[in-house]
Amino acid sequence: MLLKVALASLLNRRLIVALTVLLIAISTLVLLGVEHLRQEARNSFNKTVSGTDLIVGARTGQINLLLYSVFHIGNASNNISWQSYEQISARPGIAWTVPISLGDSHRGYRVVGTSEAFFTRFLYGNQQALSFEQGQAFSTLHEAVVGAELASALGYTEGQQIILSHGLGNVSFSNHEDQPFTIVGVLAPTGTPVDRSVLVSLESLEAIHANWPGSGALGASAPQPAPALTPQSITAFLVGLESRLATFAVQRQINEYRQEPLLAILPGVALSELWTMTGALEQVLTLIALMVLLSSLLGMSIMLLSTLAQRQREIAVMRAMGAHASFVFLLVEIEALLIAAVGTVLGVASLFLALNVGADWLSARYGLFLELNVFNGATLRYAGLIVGCAVLLAMLPAIAAYRRSLAGALAGR
Repeated sequence: MLLKVALASLLNRRLIVALTVLLIAISTLVLLGVEHLRQEARNSFNKTVSGTDLIVGARTGQINLLLYSVFHIGNASNNISWQSYEQISARPGIAWTVPISLGDSHRGYRVVGTSEAFFTRFLYGNQQALSFEQGQAFSTLHEAVVGAELASALGYTEGQQIILSHGLGNVSFSNHEDQPFTIVGVLAPTGTPVDRSVLVSLESLEAIHANWPGSGALGASAPQPAPALTPQSITAFLVGLESRLATFAVQRQINEYRQEPLLAILPGVALSELWTMTGALEQVLTLIALMVLLSSLLGMSIMLLSTLAQRQREIAVMRAMGAHASFVFLLVEIEALLIAAVGTVLGVASLFLALNVGADWLSARYGLFLELNVFNGATLRYAGLIVGCAVLLAMLPAIAAYRRSLAGALAGR
C-alpha cells in the first residue's frame, strides 16, 4: 500500500522527479567513472611488465627510469655504454638481459631498438608472452615489427615500407628516407606501450645513424663497406635473474658499479612509489566526485521539502482516511529511496554504456585497456552508500511532513 501511494505521488510530480533522478544518475556516473578509471589505470600500469626482475638505466630517479624505459614517457638523462651492458649481462646470477634503445620515432610513435630476445622475454599481464597477428620477428637489417594499435591507426600490414625519423616529434625534419624499413610482423594487442611502438634491431639503428644504405634503400648508391654495427650505447635494459632471492644483491652490485653511474630498480617498487605520489590527486578527484553526489542528494532533499506545501491537500486526505502521521514520514522516505535507487541504476547503466562506446578510443588515445564489467563489489558499496545517504538526507523533509501532518490533525483538518 505504502509503495503504491509513493509511486502514484512521484508520477504526479514526474517532471521535477525526473530531473532529480537525472541529477543523481549523472553524479553516480561521475563518482563510479572516476573510481573505475582510477582502478583500471592502476591495473593497466601494473600489468605492463610482469616478467622482469630489474630494469637498469643511467642513474636518475627510479620513477623516471620506469616511465621512459617501459611506458615510453619522457626521456633518459643519459645512456649506458655497450661495454657496461655486456659486463653486467655476463655476471653470475643473471639469466638474461634485453637491451632497449630509444630516441627515434615514426610519425609520432616511438621506435624501440632491441634484440630478438625481446619477443620471448618481455612478458605482460599474467606472464603473457607477445604474439603475432601477422608475420614474425625481425631477423636482418631494415626489418621492423609494429604494435597492434600503430598498425590499426596507420593502416599498416606485413610487407609495407616505413621511414624512421630522428627525434620524438610528430613532425621531423631529419628523416632516414634513404633507408626504409620493411614491416615483417604485426603484434597482437597487449594493452601496453608495445602496441604503439615500432620495434627494430639495434644494428638497424646503428646502420641508419651511420648512413649505411641497406638493401632496398631509396636512392642508394653503390654498395659501401659496412662499418661495425655494434651499438656504442643503449638507453636501458631489462634483466631476468636465475633466482629472485638474489634480486637485492644484484641490484646493489649494479648500483655500486664503478665504470659509470647506473641505477637498477624493481618495477613493482617503482610503481608503488608512483602510486604514492599520485595518491593525493586520486583522493582529490574522488572527493570532488563525492561532493558532486552530495550536492545532487541535497537537491533531492530540497525538492521533497519544497513540495510539501503543495502536498497539504494530499496529506490531509490521507489523514482523513485514517493514516497515521508516521505513514506520511515513511512515505517521504520511500519516495527518496525510489528516486535514489532509480538514479543509481541509471548511473551504473550509463557508465557501462560509456565504457563500451569509449573503450576503443581510450585504448587508442591513452593506451588504457579497461575492464568493461562495472558490476563488482566496489559498485555495490558505492550504490549502497548513495541510497543510504539519500535516506538520511530525506529525514529532514520526512520529519517536516510528519510535524505538519500532526499539526494538521490537532487543528482538526
